[in-house]
Amino acid sequence: MGKDNVYRILLVFLLTPFLGLAGWCGWKVYTTAAKRVEIRTDYSNINSIEYGLLSVDVWKDNIVKIVAEKIDSFKFNPAQKDTLKKEVNTILYALVNKADRMINEKQSNLGGKIKQLAFHMFVNLDQVKAQVPEYSQTIINEITKPGSKQKLKFLANDKLSELASQTRDSLSTDSVQNKLLTKYDTKDVQAFNVLAGQQSNNLLQQIYKYSYTLLGILILFLIIWCFLYRKPSLCKPLFVLSAILAGIALIVGISSPMIEIDARIKELNFLILDKYIVFHDQILFYQSKSILDVVHILIATKKVESVLVGILILIFSVIFPFAKLFSTEVYLLGNQKWKTNRLLKFFAFKSGKWSMADVMVIAIFMAYVGFKGILDNQLQSLSMKTDTISSIATNETSLQPGFIIFLAFVLFSLILSLILGKITEKTAE
Repeated sequence: MGKDNVYRILLVFLLTPFLGLAGWCGWKVYTTAAKRVEIRTDYSNINSIEYGLLSVDVWKDNIVKIVAEKIDSFKFNPAQKDTLKKEVNTILYALVNKADRMINEKQSNLGGKIKQLAFHMFVNLDQVKAQVPEYSQTIINEITKPGSKQKLKFLANDKLSELASQTRDSLSTDSVQNKLLTKYDTKDVQAFNVLAGQQSNNLLQQIYKYSYTLLGILILFLIIWCFLYRKPSLCKPLFVLSAILAGIALIVGISSPMIEIDARIKELNFLILDKYIVFHDQILFYQSKSILDVVHILIATKKVESVLVGILILIFSVIFPFAKLFSTEVYLLGNQKWKTNRLLKFFAFKSGKWSMADVMVIAIFMAYVGFKGILDNQLQSLSMKTDTISSIATNETSLQPGFIIFLAFVLFSLILSLILGKITEKTAE
């Protein structure tokens, strides 16, 4: 066995574990990102503006609570007592006058006439009217006793509950929330939000850790190329391993989320009856999609223009890059007959100008900038502050690790294309 063969075997033996590690990291990026998207989707559902700010049930519960607190804390002030006394006086005067009219009506029977005579003998109408203010004060004193106030509050709260029971939302928020609370074993929405936030952040840290490990392996291979570039005997196995690594990066890049669009009202305060109704993190819109997700959505619409765009993205950003990687390996390792195949040569050397993976990266980045700019502009109009209402609208749209990995693949594959050209030139010489 020649020295070159020993070096080749040693190179493959040393780098294969790194390919295994890259594949494992790619799988972890994909699965961990899927878990995080699920949690973020559940978070956006349970905190959707549909089940918060726009929910009749939520508004009803808040208003009933405020009114109930006002009823429980109600006390008569001196001005209210004076007003109440005047009203009671008016009612009592009216009752006395009505009684007087009823007694003075013409009586047709003996019993009625006797009652009328007795009333005029024993009842002094002017004296009764003079005592009306005293009677009114007695009534007010009775009403303001703690026991009487509690009875009145009970009656008011009971009527409030009756009216509240007649008001309900056409959307059932309980079923959505209960399912998610049961799924995450949390007792209420606040506890769910805390748990979901912690899990989401932890998963994002893990995704970045695996992504950076994969990027580190890509950089490691480029560093090795710097040292072995001038050793023709090692270029072929190193190129094959590099192409496999590029394929791993491509698979991870197109299957992992690239952009996360998150528009929300961070905080909204309403001042009603000197009490604040506060809404936190009202999700307006949330989506997290990979390239394959976008292709699937476009084709699933079954609209001609959408299907066409989906197919173009699939061809130029998925099929072409894979075909190029496969063709370069076959060209490098195949016999002379394969090397003269036009289709193979096209994908190995000329498909770069047709494969729009690099254009796709720019398009994704520009879409991110565009989405972020549009959302920032639109959400700015939702932010306001007055005496009775204040709101803070935020745009938390962000690029995801899938974009970084796809960008790394594009750069890495471009470098491999240059290396393949140099290798073939040396072979021709």
